[in-house]
Amino acid sequence: SPSMDIGISSNFERYLFEASGRDAALIRAQMASLAQSKRFELSPKQENALTGAFSAAAASETDITDAIGHCRACNGYTADPHTACGLVAMAAMETIPRHARVVLATASPAKFPDAMEQITGERPALPPRLSRLMTDPERFDVLPNDLAAVQKYVAAHARSQKEGAA
Repeated sequence: SPSMDIGISSNFERYLFEASGRDAALIRAQMASLAQSKRFELSPKQENALTGAFSAAAASETDITDAIGHCRACNGYTADPHTACGLVAMAAMETIPRHARVVLATASPAKFPDAMEQITGERPALPPRLSRLMTDPERFDVLPNDLAAVQKYVAAHARSQKEGAA
């Protein structure tokens, strides 16, 4: 499924940081261990936070396809594969009262055009605000491999800098 194609999620690292009481040194050590040995140990504080905050469920390709079709038929909304995984997981969480369940859409179906076309028979269009994305000219600036130069460039091009000066 294209819904779980991320090796190490930055959101997970941020959550570990918050669950550790914002212990940056611990997170650096854990991420270094993960990079070196593909594993790390949770601190007791993190383990308590994670155990109480998460449940897990699995979604097969068929589950994802069925969830997208069901959501579309019942709500008129075409969920993307990531969101469909959330819908499948929510349905599996029988201990949570139905009135307390919320699934937030995590991506646009247009992010997965091939998968969505295979599932729904229709190729999703890009949202209107992104419609020119594939035809607009690419713009970029080449910077030297120098931290100070990059910092100066970012500061000069940051919207908040320009808005604050106005």
